[in-house]
Amino acid sequence: MSIETLIPPTHKVEHPHIVKHCVLLCEEVRGQILPRPRLDGKIVGGSAASIRDFPYQLSLQLRGRHICGAAIISENWALTAAHCVAKNPASRLSLRAGTTVRGSGGTVHQASSVLAHPDFNPSTIDYDFALIRVASPFRFGPNVRAVALPSQNEVIPGGTKTVVTGWGATSEGGSVSDTLQKVILPIVPNILCNLAYNGEITDRMLCAGFIDGRRDACQGDSGGPLVANGKLHGIVSWGRGCARPTLPGVYARVARLRNWISSNSGV
Repeated sequence: MSIETLIPPTHKVEHPHIVKHCVLLCEEVRGQILPRPRLDGKIVGGSAASIRDFPYQLSLQLRGRHICGAAIISENWALTAAHCVAKNPASRLSLRAGTTVRGSGGTVHQASSVLAHPDFNPSTIDYDFALIRVASPFRFGPNVRAVALPSQNEVIPGGTKTVVTGWGATSEGGSVSDTLQKVILPIVPNILCNLAYNGEITDRMLCAGFIDGRRDACQGDSGGPLVANGKLHGIVSWGRGCARPTLPGVYARVARLRNWISSNSGV
């Protein structure tokens, strides 16, 4: 049975897909690109967004250049994808907060420590979680705010509407966006997503997108937030291409690692 027969036609509309690994980051790890060329992404088929509507959104920067997204979870901590930080020390990484425009405005916070999940597997992109502590706290206001987190193992039903944001590419292989983008995507149950990805979807992952693949996250969106009902349920992680039909975007499932986040950040 194919995924096409299992996902109702009414779920065909937009499907943002984040191909999860930034080109700039690959330059920094001496050519050690992850086995799956799907890391890092930009919003495809979305629309312009304001940081006031998504004040938890961050730009993760490597030596001052945008490489991934991230989300504020407290005054001192941000959550992103493990593949985004790779083997880079905290001294190379910073987070820009409170701006709609990539690369300018807001405030820049130097990372003081980086903790990728110890079970992160670059071959399968499993356990794709990383915590970043900032040297100077985020100053909360209209454009800067933490996003709520789900409880451990909290379930998000299939079909639930989510919003994904980022400065990633607006087309597969395209350039990143200067202005923050957003896209609305429905959750695809793991059992269906696994049909598309030949069983590669684990309990630490969740999928979102449309069967016709017109909307998705893409290069440059990696590490960014997928939010539903005001909670950070997913982190842009991986996928094959951007917005391809029958290939939903794959996200790190925050609820599965909620206890790990709490024990290491206190959040």
